[in-house]
Amino acid sequence: MSETDRIEKQITLRAPRARVWRALTRAEEFGSWFGVKLESEFALGQPIKGKITHPGFTHLTFEAVVEKLEPEHTFAMRWHPAAVDPAVDYAPEPTTLVELTLEEVAGGTQLTIVESGFDRLPAARRAEAFRMNGDGWTAQLDNIRRHVET
Repeated sequence: MSETDRIEKQITLRAPRARVWRALTRAEEFGSWFGVKLESEFALGQPIKGKITHPGFTHLTFEAVVEKLEPEHTFAMRWHPAAVDPAVDYAPEPTTLVELTLEEVAGGTQLTIVESGFDRLPAARRAEAFRMNGDGWTAQLDNIRRHVET
């Protein structure tokens, strides 16, 4: 695996693992910190979508498929990264895998986010998708921290 195939971010949240799990896997809570109004709850093997609520991106739809739901441990989904041009059909492209893993640590819960599969994307989009999602996950870690610690 190359250095450009995988984004990995970690944060220790001052919150119990059950609290962080709810923030990750309950549609309303996920939407609150992530910036999306989901149409349904997360369900294993099922697609989920909703309107992005983050200013500047409200013309976009969030779409993912849930790959794994291991209660209070791992939540994983596949999606098309940096799918920000509404005129482009990203469906033929490979997806990336987003894995969110929880571990109890002193003082709270460690959340690790790994997004992998960027090297499979079309060369013309690969670097920008990697950059955008790297920056995006940095911002989302701050968003979930504020959400679960207040």
